[in-house]
Amino acid sequence: MASGVFRTFHARFGSPLRNAFAPRKPRNPLLRVLLGLVGIAVLAVLLVIGLVVGALMLGFGLVRGALGKRGRRQAADARVVDAEYRVVTKPGQPLLR
Repeated sequence: MASGVFRTFHARFGSPLRNAFAPRKPRNPLLRVLLGLVGIAVLAVLLVIGLVVGALMLGFGLVRGALGKRGRRQAADARVVDAEYRVVTKPGQPLLR
């Protein structure tokens, strides 16, 4: 008897704050369909907005990269030595290729 009381204790005296945010489906079938369609429409709008923002970001990056390098020479780093090199082998060693 006592175990049955404690098993249903959380259902009778649950947190009102937790119960306020519990998702419940409406009982009216027409309202269920309408809310389902609204949910699908919201998802479609978010998908389109995300695709447009992503395409704009890619386009902006491509345009910025193309226009940013035009007319500007790349500055040489002071630590880089620009030269021609030739590999000198020791006599008697085979060439490694």
